[in-house]
Amino acid sequence: MTGAPLSIADSSLAPALAACDVARGIGRLFARNNIWCLSEVPLKNGRRADLMGIDAKGLVVIVEIKVARADLLGDAKWPDYLDYCDRFYWGLPPGLDRAPLESDAYRPESCGVIVADGYDAEIVRPAAFAPLAAARRKTQVEHLARIAMRRYMAMRDPLCTAPDTLA
Repeated sequence: MTGAPLSIADSSLAPALAACDVARGIGRLFARNNIWCLSEVPLKNGRRADLMGIDAKGLVVIVEIKVARADLLGDAKWPDYLDYCDRFYWGLPPGLDRAPLESDAYRPESCGVIVADGYDAEIVRPAAFAPLAAARRKTQVEHLARIAMRRYMAMRDPLCTAPDTLA
């Protein structure tokens, strides 16, 4: 073995990936496309988005990451994220079967799919644009900005900040 990273196409050879690996690959894809995101973002409905970001036009993107088939099939809460983003994606490792995402229950006409490993990612199905109301988008962008500033401050001075809250 050469130690070179596996390509997305080498899914049969890929070891099981953790959600943090998939998130890192998606973060790199997004950064190249001027979408900046945060992980584990609490939402006002009590859910927590795995990745939530803002693109160059100020549109809000959410990615729900699944690394196991049982977790994907058992997730009934994912529609709760749709009220908080303009685009919604599923984020999956290369070896995970994507067939369930083609069923009507997973809204393939509106939900995108990103396949990622710890090094990179590829959008295999674009997400449809479902625009948020302007007031909701403004609230979400401000919410993300405050979380990002709080997390940055915690890195600089751990004694100065409070944990992520919805206030």
